Amino acid sequence: MTPLQLAVRIVSRSTPENPADMVLRQTLFRRRGLSPSDATWVSRAVFSFFRWERWLAADRPLESRIEDGLRLAARFAAEPKTFSNDELVRNTLPDWAAQHLAVTPELARSLQREPSLWIRSRPESSEELSQRLRDLKPGPFPDSYQFTGRDDLFIDRGFQAGQFEIQDIASQAVGRICAPRASEVWWDACAGEGGKTLHLSALMGGKSLIWASDRAAWRLDRLRQRAGRAKCFNYRAVHWDGSEHPPTKTRFDGILLDAPCSGLGTWGRNPHSRWTTTVQDIEELAAIQRKLLQNVADSLKPGGRLIYAVCTLSRAETTEVADWFTQERSDLDTLAVINPFQPDEPPVTQLQLLPQDTGGNGMFVAAWTKL
Repeated sequence: MTPLQLAVRIVSRSTPENPADMVLRQTLFRRRGLSPSDATWVSRAVFSFFRWERWLAADRPLESRIEDGLRLAARFAAEPKTFSNDELVRNTLPDWAAQHLAVTPELARSLQREPSLWIRSRPESSEELSQRLRDLKPGPFPDSYQFTGRDDLFIDRGFQAGQFEIQDIASQAVGRICAPRASEVWWDACAGEGGKTLHLSALMGGKSLIWASDRAAWRLDRLRQRAGRAKCFNYRAVHWDGSEHPPTKTRFDGILLDAPCSGLGTWGRNPHSRWTTTVQDIEELAAIQRKLLQNVADSLKPGGRLIYAVCTLSRAETTEVADWFTQERSDLDTLAVINPFQPDEPPVTQLQLLPQDTGGNGMFVAAWTKL
């Protein structure tokens, strides 16, 4: 089967229930004999198709539309000004998006670019990594780098040895906003596979303790694997279903709630979800986010910090949730945080990190402190 035929198979099998990124990952895993260059081509072809789908003639065969998507991607990379602001705003996002977020030409253009790949090194590995790994540019934070090459970093010996993690720069910013101290105890309440848990651990110098919880056992298993590779030991992985019953009676110096969300901020990296996410999804997730905030807040000790983070841009999941929670909880006060991308700017209680400004995913952060 040719790479183009493989891309056709992946696109044709992608549905709301079977997202393109999952189908792609499963397909490439089953075809381990595929060369790295062919695997990269297939990935670019699939994502270019969904990124440029509204520009593609529906009456052309799928093979032709995939090739057309690649040509549009190449043209945009070489001559972005040949695409007007109006057509980008009109065709980059679903029709309902304008009612739920600020759709600007700058945002549309950022979503149409091929996403940057960011890594975060262990502090002691940064110098060796920057000398050894090709196509690496220093990022905006200590130990952050942008990888501009085409190599598969998952098979790099440095990755296998735990020298670095693949982590979007906006997610790295969340850890720096948390700013955990080595003497503090933290709870990463929706830890998922542990990317932010590992970052919190690194910022704490591997000291004290982080409780990392998730409702899915397989995610916690993945977290344990990643933590072992990263030589992260100051954590405790526990199941938590998001209910009003926390996994421990501990009172925390800091809680990170990286809540489930619609992922609108990742639409540059995962363009298929632009066409599968619905307004109903946003409304249902906003209700979950409010519930989760209420359910974690009582686990703060006086003076403790609660950081709410979502990789989305919809008002219903960001400012509206944060404003509602501020009104609901008289025992908490809003906490101003510094934008790590602009450390000289005044601190704010709600921070929107936009893809066009950071080169990463879109992210919203709000913070409170326990009175």
